[in-house]
Amino acid sequence: MVERINQEEEENKRRSMKKLLLILNSILLAIGTCGGPLVMRLYFNHGGNRVWLSSFLETSAFPIILIPLTISHFYNRYNSPNRIGNKNFISMKPPLFFASAVIGVLTGLDDYLYACGIKRLPVSTSSLIQSSHLAFTAVFAFLIVKHKFTAYSVNSIVLLTLGSVVLALNSKGGDRLVGESTKEYVIGFVMILASAALYGFVLPLMELVYQKSKQVITYSLVMEIQLVMCFFATLFCVVGMFIDNDFKVIPREAREFALGETKYYIVLVWSAIMWQFFFLGVIGVIFCSSSLLSGVIIAAFLPITEVLAVIVYKESFQAEKGVALALSLWGFVSYFYDEIKEARKMKSRETELPQSLHSNS
Repeated sequence: MVERINQEEEENKRRSMKKLLLILNSILLAIGTCGGPLVMRLYFNHGGNRVWLSSFLETSAFPIILIPLTISHFYNRYNSPNRIGNKNFISMKPPLFFASAVIGVLTGLDDYLYACGIKRLPVSTSSLIQSSHLAFTAVFAFLIVKHKFTAYSVNSIVLLTLGSVVLALNSKGGDRLVGESTKEYVIGFVMILASAALYGFVLPLMELVYQKSKQVITYSLVMEIQLVMCFFATLFCVVGMFIDNDFKVIPREAREFALGETKYYIVLVWSAIMWQFFFLGVIGVIFCSSSLLSGVIIAAFLPITEVLAVIVYKESFQAEKGVALALSLWGFVSYFYDEIKEARKMKSRETELPQSLHSNS
């Protein structure tokens, strides 16, 4: 009896910790979703022109992960001194390392596509296009990890897709950056859409890695996965920087930066930090819940990013953007309503099961 009570207390403690981690990672994800594109746009607005450098910044702050990873390591050793594997700082096994490396390379490619799009499009436009990634995430989650579709999730996908179509039809409007041709605008649109599709594939792939791993997935291990993933994504972008001669150009670009040389490097540092918040939040939310929820949180904060871009950078807000925003918000509400309904059904089943067992006994 005492053992059962202890098990229940341990389980409640574990659930409470997971909820706390989910809230923390959701906050990090929200900050990164809004802050990352805005700081990147600041770089391009004031004379920055290096796409591979911008891609590099999206994952280059991965050493920050060593701080919470070290804290987690010593916490586990202190609280569970006899636990197997706690003596090793790195617990990741080769198969998981290889899977994380592959996802890292895909993330590096996604970073490049996104930076290409951000360079050519206003943040308010790119954010709306990026919201279509929820549709891609839902489709790939269904194919890869067998998430089920409902009428509401299908409705959400259709609405988000229509929002992107509306923006595509507006490609000849006054939405373009100063001095940008229609061709450049279309390239930016396609790049952002390709980035959304690729990241919609990466999120369920990460969830599949969690499911298929022969190791027990702890939050410490999740941070190790993030470390490896960001390392290989950064390495991918460093190769691109060497090919494009970014390392030779950076000092000159810093001197010519409109806000000054010092602020140039400050912008780069904050860009890296914001994007690391984003990636750490993504992988944490997937660990605590699902890839689809991480996609929903990203999509939910993209309209906020759009509004902030209009306020901060005085970007134009035509009727087409208003329609696309309305369709996106409608899609988000549809999806969240479905999630709430499913959560209530699951909670109802959990409460009914003990009652049925009690009546049978």
